[in-house]
Amino acid sequence: MYVSGLDRPWLETPFLLQGFRVASEDDLKTLQRYCQYVYVDIEKSQQQEHVLQRKQRIQRPRLSRQALFPTRKLTSYQDSSDWAEEYPRAESAVKQLSQGVEEIFQHARDGAAVDVVRVKRSVEPMIDSISRNPDACIWLARLKQQDQYTYQHSLGASIWAVALGRQLGLPRSDLRSLAIGGLLFDVGKLRIDPELLHTDQPLSAEEFAEMREHVRYGIEMLGETGLMNTDVLDMVAHHHERHNGSGYPQGLKGDSIPVFARIAAIVDCYDAITSHRSYASATSPSAAIKMLYEAKDIDFQAELVEEFIQAVGIYPAGTLVELSSGEVAVVVAEYRTRRLRPRVMIILDADKRPVTGVHMVDLLRETQCVDGSSLEIVASLEPGSYGIDMNSIHLQ
Repeated sequence: MYVSGLDRPWLETPFLLQGFRVASEDDLKTLQRYCQYVYVDIEKSQQQEHVLQRKQRIQRPRLSRQALFPTRKLTSYQDSSDWAEEYPRAESAVKQLSQGVEEIFQHARDGAAVDVVRVKRSVEPMIDSISRNPDACIWLARLKQQDQYTYQHSLGASIWAVALGRQLGLPRSDLRSLAIGGLLFDVGKLRIDPELLHTDQPLSAEEFAEMREHVRYGIEMLGETGLMNTDVLDMVAHHHERHNGSGYPQGLKGDSIPVFARIAAIVDCYDAITSHRSYASATSPSAAIKMLYEAKDIDFQAELVEEFIQAVGIYPAGTLVELSSGEVAVVVAEYRTRRLRPRVMIILDADKRPVTGVHMVDLLRETQCVDGSSLEIVASLEPGSYGIDMNSIHLQ
């Protein structure tokens, strides 16, 4: 049988390739140690279809993208620009978006209505960039400043939401809704006491109840603007609902949660745990992906989690990694068909000393170390490892 997918991330198994043919009893035993079930590609397998179908384990049917969005005409996006071409445009787009959201939020904090018109205008260049090639914007989302978490969390969530929407094949109008919803689903926190938002102490029951009120405040704030986009409003109202019904404010469950709110829940969680917060350090992207994967059909819908992993990858642009050579690098761009072998920029040499100049390595093409051993990523590092300040890294 040709195994095309596992019930867990490939990085958690000894299989180096994303897709392989079971060639021996040892392969089968290894699969049994790591997986409860796998996905088999019948066309690439060397047995007749009726034999394979009889051997397949019956699982909950996986919903197709079209089943998730029955009223949408989905498309398939292709990269229309490479990293070097897209990076300056993405940089300009994210800078414009960052400035816009900071000013919009500041005016709202001072009592003004949320400027929805400016929000819509601010997200357009970012949507354009992600539509062409998501890697540059994803890199910049990883580099966002940490001293204004509420603003920058909204910026990151907006970028992740559009990247997931692109992966799902949603039309431009839906990408715009995801971008706006990502920016605004936490807008109600502007009415929460800043000391409560930035405390590094566990919240009391009363404080947690007040924190949960940001959902109601957000709905009220958008109600004052006259915004009628139900997808955006759903993201604000339900981004803390959970698939198993354990969320708030209504305890909605499964399909009763609007699909755009299900997306918001995933990007909210991912951006939060990969960011430095007052009460927690940032988690590495690969660890965050593992946490999302383990929460499939518990906190988040399985199909959307899997699509999100496909959208951002195990090693999103901006991830610090250690290579088998001992060198430390940052992921610059990914190949969407080879998630484990992205393009990286070497930062530290094998002795963990800073390198001089920009040294790019394409792991898809460079597969061996100087000594002839295999060159590959062996670990995803926590942000800030070895004292590396990501914001000091500038690409030419």
